[in-house]
Amino acid sequence: MKNFHAKVAAITGAASGIGRALALQLAREGCNLSLSDINETDLQTSVELAQAAAEKAGKHIKVTAQKLDVSNRTAVYQWAERTAADHGRSNLIFINAGVALGATVEGVEYADVEWIMNINFWGVVYGTKAFLPHLKASGDGHVINVSSIFGLFSQPTQCTYNASKFAVRGFTESLRQELDMQDCGVSATCVHPGGIKTNIARTARYTESVSSLTGQSESEGKKAFEKLFITTPEKAAKIILDAVRGNKRRVLGGPDAVAIDLMVRTLPETYQTVVVRNM
Repeated sequence: MKNFHAKVAAITGAASGIGRALALQLAREGCNLSLSDINETDLQTSVELAQAAAEKAGKHIKVTAQKLDVSNRTAVYQWAERTAADHGRSNLIFINAGVALGATVEGVEYADVEWIMNINFWGVVYGTKAFLPHLKASGDGHVINVSSIFGLFSQPTQCTYNASKFAVRGFTESLRQELDMQDCGVSATCVHPGGIKTNIARTARYTESVSSLTGQSESEGKKAFEKLFITTPEKAAKIILDAVRGNKRRVLGGPDAVAIDLMVRTLPETYQTVVVRNM
């Protein structure tokens, strides 16, 4: 897929951050949009901004939106069907919605493990499987699943987030290989953003087990984490769209992601000691 003009792109987590930035950049290129998010108010703002961005670029596009809980399989399939019905087809699915959870292995509650896996991993599975038949029917499709740099390396207090993002990576890489074998006109890319300036840290769940291990309060821990956010959503979205044009299997979002990936490749065991000392 070398350009996005007149294509139809569906995006989860489109109310803010990378999802909104993707919507605006695609709108400027004349791509029709089906946007979704659990936050209905901010989602409507994204719709208005996308329409304005398209008009300013001299493009005429159709933008639809739906409040969506990506952990609800039935709702995701209904959204995929509605997207195809409203737009006539689906070419791209950007599965971007995600949440974070700070907790140790010993301190995490099973309910919190289920919560993050239902959104970060099962949301990817549901979205991929719901849209894949529509992408194949279009003859020109692409699945873009957003993992994280935490899908390439692990860190203390991020056991559940690491687990969910490593799972997205494995799922998407297997999908890409299957699509290559099928030669069906559909491809897949796994995205590993580094520290992106979004609200994920502020909205993250945080347990006392983290404070017990690190000595930081919840507010201190979140502020320290946000200091690592060095890449704008707009820059991340550009990197992702360039990767889709280039049919990349894996994309690293930001200079910190590139550096961490290199560290893990160079020090596949020792990097854990480096992380612990830094913590």
